[in-house]
Amino acid sequence: MNTHRLFARSRLRLALWYALVMGGILGVLGLGVYRSIVQANWVALEREIESIAGTLHDSLEPMLPNNSSPTKVLQQIFPDLCLVNQPCWTNPTMIERHTIGISDRRLYYIRLFDYRGRLLVFSPNQPTNLSPQLNKETWQTIQTLKGNRYRQFTTILHSADNVNQSSWGYLQIGRNLTAFDAENRRILWVLGISLPVALGLVALSSWGLAGIAMGPIYQSYQQQQQFTANAAHELRSPLASLIATVEALLCINNDDNCETQTLLQTVERQGRRLSQLITDLLLLSRLEQETEPNDWTFCCLNDLVSDLTEEFLELAIAAGIDLSSEVSSKEIYVWGNESQLYRLVSNLIANAIYYTPAEGSINISLVSSKKIAVITVQDTGIGIALDQQERIFERFYRVDGARSRQQGGAGLGLAIAQAIAVKHQGYLTVQSQLGQGSLFTLHFPVCSAPIASL
Repeated sequence: MNTHRLFARSRLRLALWYALVMGGILGVLGLGVYRSIVQANWVALEREIESIAGTLHDSLEPMLPNNSSPTKVLQQIFPDLCLVNQPCWTNPTMIERHTIGISDRRLYYIRLFDYRGRLLVFSPNQPTNLSPQLNKETWQTIQTLKGNRYRQFTTILHSADNVNQSSWGYLQIGRNLTAFDAENRRILWVLGISLPVALGLVALSSWGLAGIAMGPIYQSYQQQQQFTANAAHELRSPLASLIATVEALLCINNDDNCETQTLLQTVERQGRRLSQLITDLLLLSRLEQETEPNDWTFCCLNDLVSDLTEEFLELAIAAGIDLSSEVSSKEIYVWGNESQLYRLVSNLIANAIYYTPAEGSINISLVSSKKIAVITVQDTGIGIALDQQERIFERFYRVDGARSRQQGGAGLGLAIAQAIAVKHQGYLTVQSQLGQGSLFTLHFPVCSAPIASL
């Protein structure tokens, strides 16, 4: 239960960190998108203002009066604008003609100044708190007491009759930013609503992804627990036998040498079993370590298969099994550790003998094809069920547990064989049917034969 809570907390922390990182990334991206949209709209708005100002500028300059008191002329040119210190009424004329079709003319206002900066005419819809004094900055952002904002553009006007004069005056075009600010607020609201929704989806996906990431770790932990339990079980049996034998030795009469000898042989047998089990576990541990091989050499598989066939021949004859081999006449070399390869093939042959009944047969073959060496060990034994074929390479797994224990097997032979094959960049496969036997196949990359030194 504590283990489940530990992995649940680890999964939750991993999911929270993932959600936090993704939330930060989405937040930065959302802010960047918002700023980009606002900036693009702002640039488009300024271009629109500048375009209207340019149109009015080009239309006004040829009609500008060249006298010290231009109010009457301006009133004729701008009948829809208000003269300073004069009654004001509006008629749709120039400002409407130049803004209609481009934008809502009610969003804009116009102000005209002379070259001294004195206000001459203005739109009736200009902001109420605008100063009558000229501000010559090209672009200005103005905010009224009511909170409304305006973007204002100022350009110089020249009289057509007096080209040498520095300027006739100044034209100001302003635009109401209420619609622009409302649009920005809508975008902000959309981002403000979509971001939490996105974060919620990220949180859900992070929980699922954390589960996927923690899955192999949890499975590995369970396998480690299973391995520990199996190793403890395998070590406990011979240790219990050793302890019982020693206790019997302490209780028997010292004159009974025959019984003492039998008990001592039991102690030796169980001790060897323990030693072999520990040796196998250490070998598996070394094979799983990512270390560079420093004791590897060119290994002739022909000699290895022939030697093992001869070595196991006596054991096969004693079990009433026909053991034969077919070895390629061409020498086949692989790069690896000779003792480990010897252990690999010997485990396969020993397994075949253990699980093949009397009057059965075992055939070992060695061939090479397309730079691949293939070793097969085929028997006519009891076979392996299909649902067990994927598990036979697990540590301490036995197809026939009772028989393996009787013969002293710990269920590590095929696990060691698979680990050695992987270590040598090869792989081991099995094909089997119940009651018909099994076929184990080894594949290794072939290397060129070593050149004999003179």
